Amino acid sequence: MLVEENIFNVINARISIEDFSRYIIVGWFETEYSENLEDYTILALLDSLKLDVGFEKKDDFSVKAKYMAMDKNIYEEDYMDIKLPADLKKYKKLSLFLVNKKSNDKNLFYEVNVSTLIKQQTEINYFIEDFTNEENDVLVKGWVACPEKVDFSVVDSKNNLIEHEVEWFAKPDVIDYFYESSKERLGNCGFNLRVKNYKNKKFFIRFESGNKKSIYSSAFDMDTKHGNKYVNKAKKLVKYSIKTLRSIKDFGIKATWKKVVLKLHDNTDDYMKWRENIMPKDADLIKQKNTVFSKMPLISIVVPLYKTPEKYLNALVNSVIGQSYTNWELVLSDGSGENSPMRGLLDKTQALDNRIKVIRNEKQLHISENTNVALKAAKGDLIAFADHDDVLSLDALFECVKIYNKYDDVGLIYSDEDKISDNGLLYFQPHFKPDFSIDFLRSINYFCHLVVVTRELREKVGFLNPEYNGAQDYDFVLRCVENTKGVYHIPKILYHWRAGENSTANDGASKMYAFESGKRAVQAHLERLGFQATVEMGASLGSYKTTYHWEEEPLISILIPNKDHIDQLKTCIESIENRSVYRNFEFIIIENNSTQEETFEYYKEIEAKYDKVHVVYYKGDFNYSKINNFGESKANGEYLLLLNNDTEIINPDTLGEMLGYCMREDVGIVGAKLLYPNDTVQHAGVVIGFGGIAGHTFIGFDKNSFGYFTRLTSAQNYSAVTAACLMTKRSVFKEVGGLTEELRVAMNDVDYCLKVREKGYLVVYNPAALLYHYESLSRGLEDTPEKIERFHSECEFFANRWSDILKNGDPYYNRNLSLMRSDFALRRM
Repeated sequence: MLVEENIFNVINARISIEDFSRYIIVGWFETEYSENLEDYTILALLDSLKLDVGFEKKDDFSVKAKYMAMDKNIYEEDYMDIKLPADLKKYKKLSLFLVNKKSNDKNLFYEVNVSTLIKQQTEINYFIEDFTNEENDVLVKGWVACPEKVDFSVVDSKNNLIEHEVEWFAKPDVIDYFYESSKERLGNCGFNLRVKNYKNKKFFIRFESGNKKSIYSSAFDMDTKHGNKYVNKAKKLVKYSIKTLRSIKDFGIKATWKKVVLKLHDNTDDYMKWRENIMPKDADLIKQKNTVFSKMPLISIVVPLYKTPEKYLNALVNSVIGQSYTNWELVLSDGSGENSPMRGLLDKTQALDNRIKVIRNEKQLHISENTNVALKAAKGDLIAFADHDDVLSLDALFECVKIYNKYDDVGLIYSDEDKISDNGLLYFQPHFKPDFSIDFLRSINYFCHLVVVTRELREKVGFLNPEYNGAQDYDFVLRCVENTKGVYHIPKILYHWRAGENSTANDGASKMYAFESGKRAVQAHLERLGFQATVEMGASLGSYKTTYHWEEEPLISILIPNKDHIDQLKTCIESIENRSVYRNFEFIIIENNSTQEETFEYYKEIEAKYDKVHVVYYKGDFNYSKINNFGESKANGEYLLLLNNDTEIINPDTLGEMLGYCMREDVGIVGAKLLYPNDTVQHAGVVIGFGGIAGHTFIGFDKNSFGYFTRLTSAQNYSAVTAACLMTKRSVFKEVGGLTEELRVAMNDVDYCLKVREKGYLVVYNPAALLYHYESLSRGLEDTPEKIERFHSECEFFANRWSDILKNGDPYYNRNLSLMRSDFALRRM
């Protein structure tokens, strides 16, 4: 009998590290079976011997969130625990069947050879995460998971011991993977190994514990000539190994390998195919060319030239001449100097079309001065900026004129962009941007290309400022947004940024001076607006971190609903008491239906210990919205921090970081970056529409990851953030009527954010506010029919109230990105 692939999806199958007679299988049944699982039994046969099968189902939101990364709507995981006999060697095969209780039909859904089980029983689980050379030494990073003591040694091919140093450390992600064990049992299972004076020599790492043994050979990481073609990428692969392990655990080997291969190829093939389907066809361009708008503005494309290679200039000029909107002028300013090598080329270029203007400068010009020369010569109603080696999409100007005609207050237009290879054949790294996000713009110049401004706005803000050469465009757009409310985003790729060998599109590190200029540009922008703030370099090149300084230190009321779980509550409170730099706060502990006597003893203890702690008693059934509204009525602060009792602050500046943004007049809410205990991302903002309703971004990403175009590490605006840690002005809380009490458990925080947005306030995600979130410890899972029904009804309430944003899309996301994944992947066509 063959295994039927459409019944059960296995994502993790292994021998338990705590009990070698237990075989653990994790996966999910396909919908037609999972919805009627009570009509089936699971039969485990070792050849013909029937084995006991433990079965457990997990079906909470965290499961759905995890599988977003696969673009799958999966709501449950099934755990099977099979007891193996002591005389396992007598048998050949373990088979699992789904048996229909009525018909007794058996369907084989999983099978494994006993030899594989025995091999797993005799091996120690280990993984090598990184393998690098440092001078004459070899550095190896990895982990080994075994509850018993592991003997660790490094030997050569003749079994001689090799000099080495090893450092052990905790690995929460490994402990999470081997969930049947514990932190106490696995201990410090991660290691950093230094093998001395052994560069380019083969060695072995031996792991031994009792009768279990595993050996790692360094040959895999040294030899790039053997194996299939992807072995040559080994050093790149090992960087992602622990993520790969999680992926194998969560998605299976086949799906994981596909993801790894796509990562190695930078997803260029996927995007090239996607682009073919989305870019305008010839018929579309002809139709655009024949379109007559009520306003047909002249568009001046200004381009500073400096010893531009002929092939690049030709590509740019051809992309302008081919535009489907024809009322344009191309203004080229040559800043190459007196003996410019471009003279002949520019003569030929100017002869191509009478709409092309060429300005020949007698001396060499820096980029700001050179662009300003072109700006002074521009006659257009709209001004478009382009670099001398880049390319416009053929519908770029048409799309800008559409926006110019659609809105009366247009001041600045920007579009999405991608990169183009030096030979012009490959398009890659598409940047699909959010609509106007002032805090994201202050974190990084995400406008970049294409930028178009009205002549009126350009005259109002002036020319490019040479003081910011290298970031002159950043300074310019910051001045623009200070002087117009009409900032519009076109969610289409209208600009192709050349990523040649010497291009900063390809290598940001080659223009460090530009990043320093960018920092000064943001600082000057904030000062012009009257903010006392400090701007620092951000987590990645070209990004910036802003810290606001205020004279006032207003009281923050920290609202923490609680039912029992005093260990978690104690961790939460003490992390703030002991770590927080900002000190003007009070705790409002909102007691709701605790049953354990020690809980009330703890309340007395903390009220006596801390003057800042006040316990108030909400008597009704659990309703998160009512509980927090009640807590607000007992608070004294000017600002409220809604905080889960299962959180723990990591960054001592968390409260100050959140308050710094929240005290701005235009901000109503500030959210934080939340991590799972294994140091992966649990929350970094909420996108409306994820999974059909709303969901967190970048779930499961490493805490140090930049995310999609720095969106994990940059302060920015979102439509919503989670109330697991949400700061808001108390005045705003009252203005919108607090939390919506019809939403007892689900969606109340997202609903609150959208109510605040509706009043014109911004919601800010600040990654510098950093906490652990242990998630749903105080109330348990939505695991009863009543709770599931309530969840669905509350989602329906939310969907009806906010149908417009669900229909039109989240302005801080992009319609070209998937709503079924949390990693900002391309939308499926």
